[in-house]
Amino acid sequence: MRAFVSAQSLVSFSPSASRVLHSSTSQVAGILFPCSRKLSWKRASISSFSHRREARATVASAAIERRDSSYSPPWFSVAPMMDWTDNHYRTLARLISRRAWLYTEMIVADAINHQQENLDRMLEYPEFQHPIVLQLGGSSPEKLSKAAQLAKRYGYDEINLNCGCPSDKVAGHGCFGASLMLDPQLVGRALAAIAEGCPGIPVTVKCRIGVDHFDTYEFLYNFVATVASMSPTEHFIIHSRKAILKGLSPAANRNIPPLKYEFVYALINDFPHLKFTLNGGIDNIHQVCEGLKKGAHGVMLGRAAYNSPWAILGNVDNVVYGEARQGLTRRQVLEQYVEYADANLHKHGFKKPSIRHLVKPLLHLFHAEAGAGQWRRAVDESLRHSEDVRSLMKETLSILPDFVLDSPPPLEVSMEPVFCDLPPLPRLSSTQEHESDKIVEDERLLCNHS
Repeated sequence: MRAFVSAQSLVSFSPSASRVLHSSTSQVAGILFPCSRKLSWKRASISSFSHRREARATVASAAIERRDSSYSPPWFSVAPMMDWTDNHYRTLARLISRRAWLYTEMIVADAINHQQENLDRMLEYPEFQHPIVLQLGGSSPEKLSKAAQLAKRYGYDEINLNCGCPSDKVAGHGCFGASLMLDPQLVGRALAAIAEGCPGIPVTVKCRIGVDHFDTYEFLYNFVATVASMSPTEHFIIHSRKAILKGLSPAANRNIPPLKYEFVYALINDFPHLKFTLNGGIDNIHQVCEGLKKGAHGVMLGRAAYNSPWAILGNVDNVVYGEARQGLTRRQVLEQYVEYADANLHKHGFKKPSIRHLVKPLLHLFHAEAGAGQWRRAVDESLRHSEDVRSLMKETLSILPDFVLDSPPPLEVSMEPVFCDLPPLPRLSSTQEHESDKIVEDERLLCNHS
């Protein structure tokens, strides 16, 4: 059973870790909508390659300096999702939440290495999207290291390696994605190579709890132990289902394999020096807080944050991080997003991006609200003739009631806790512990002699 309640009726999750507010946006009067704050989206006028390169180096250096002092802990993050968490969605997400950690779509290392003339289109993002993590896909330590070094100039706050995607397009070609879990030594070498080429930038892993019939806790334990011993990786983001590479689609892999949150909490007990973010099957802020209170270092949401951004992201800063509500409304969010969108329309060539691409993340902003369906149909019609996003908004927004545009985020609360009845945490037998410790020691020796 679910219900909508006011944010004030739910006690905010407030871990004892320090809280540092993200830098606030500038205060400028709105144009199309009554708006209390507004961001500048002017394009940089850097024309020469040398100046652009110097600017990138400055951005990268500033990101490293800022990382330890300006960001909140990654208690909440939005999962990397191919074709979804692009620059435009991340901009919308950051306009709604100042605290959430954002991830790029997975970008294949070969794409970066072979299309260096298009790096801005692949890797550039507005400065205010920080904290932001670049997710790379690949299996070659050398190629991943080269790609990470090319991306370093863009100032990403962390670099994450995809070891969890079950798609045939990923796992079935070039041996990366979830299939990489079958070769933890390769993963360790790859992350070590990325870290060596990008000093000062943390490396992380996103993985599943297992692959096909390799689904025991011992398998997962050995994967984490091996990767952590061979690289400086200290943070693992774990989708709490195994990946089934043959016979299940990516969509089915998100629902059919059973959730085993107890595996993640067992890792938290067994590796107290590492951090683990919980992912999979969590779809509202109440469950995020529940997972954190039980001991997870962070919780990551994917499609729930995309399909219902106002209800999810609109409550992150207040409920998860304990920040006072800012009184933000969707009318204000749209005013700021419109300015971003029209400043970036056709930026990399005709329809790169197009109005349709820029409007796509907005289509879920009014999820389950009065007039939302009619508004989406009007947007679809307006896309056929509108020349920019501002004119499209002027033409269609009158369909939505003022109380929808100006209301605060609703807070959806699950009445059935998802973590209270977990099975007993799995444990290694004494023999397995000894064998696992030997694996870790062997990997350390291998690392020291390589």
